Amino acid sequence: MLESHEQPLVSVITPTYNRPEYLKQALTSAVNQTYRNIEIIVSDNCSPESPQAIVESFNDPRIRFYRNSSNLGMLVNTIKTFKYARGKYIASLLDDDMWEPDYLAKLVPLLEENSDVALAFCDHYMMNASGEIDMEKTEECTRAYKRYDLKQGIYQPFAKQALVNQSVSPAIAAVIRREIVDWEEFSSDIAGMWDVYLSYICCRTGKGAYYYPERLTRYREHEQTDTMQSGGRNVEAKIRKAKSEIFCYGKFLQDRNLAEFHPYFKQKWLHAHTTLGIGLIRNQQVQQARSYLWSALLKQKFNLRTLAALVLSYIPKPVFNRLLSISQ
Repeated sequence: MLESHEQPLVSVITPTYNRPEYLKQALTSAVNQTYRNIEIIVSDNCSPESPQAIVESFNDPRIRFYRNSSNLGMLVNTIKTFKYARGKYIASLLDDDMWEPDYLAKLVPLLEENSDVALAFCDHYMMNASGEIDMEKTEECTRAYKRYDLKQGIYQPFAKQALVNQSVSPAIAAVIRREIVDWEEFSSDIAGMWDVYLSYICCRTGKGAYYYPERLTRYREHEQTDTMQSGGRNVEAKIRKAKSEIFCYGKFLQDRNLAEFHPYFKQKWLHAHTTLGIGLIRNQQVQQARSYLWSALLKQKFNLRTLAALVLSYIPKPVFNRLLSISQ
């Protein structure tokens, strides 16, 4: 390994809000990286209690701390944190996740050795709220995101891996060349799909992605994570996720370079319309819901889920909720 003064600077990006104990664990995993030339940027989104004392307890000059005077929302705070970066490379370390000690040491050299690679990514562990690794969920996640049979090496182009299989996860397990990303491109419409959209920006460069088949990071699943909320019965979270999917898949459909994947993107785009429609009905916004459901129904072949949701939108709400609970 290169000496620290010979290593390119890596910016570790950690937006945070109201998770002091998780944040402490995340930062511990960052300062303990065997790759030493890093800056760790923590941006607190106006937590009820400032985590500044936690940050200062590390007594590490590589950590820079910022605190917003008001809550800007998850996406705005995340992008703001990325904008503070000065490193040649950037790596997202969310405040509830953790890194293995050799995460950067194994991925950064791959970028240094391959100038035509936009990012280097790896697999990751799944852990529960207490930080214990769940190997059953870890294996399930590896299979679900098609990393199980993914061979080590460069994928160029890598749109299939990034946007269809979503094997690449910039929010959890990837190191990216900072120069290729224009953060001004991110709007509030992207919301919970920001990591997929970041993958899209990297794909769009024409550069490749290097896959390193080891689990070098840990993703924590708990009640506050977007995946738990949008995958459960949190209607507002489902609505937000569906809106961001409609925006992002709509963008991908406009990109001619991704034409071979347009049928898949259209399917996801239409599915999100139906999901949004159902969420809006449950949120008592029936008129808005119908416009999304009609749009989905008229732009695809017969789809029972969409048709059923549209029919249910004309049924009195108590009956709709009863039927919906049975279908779920």
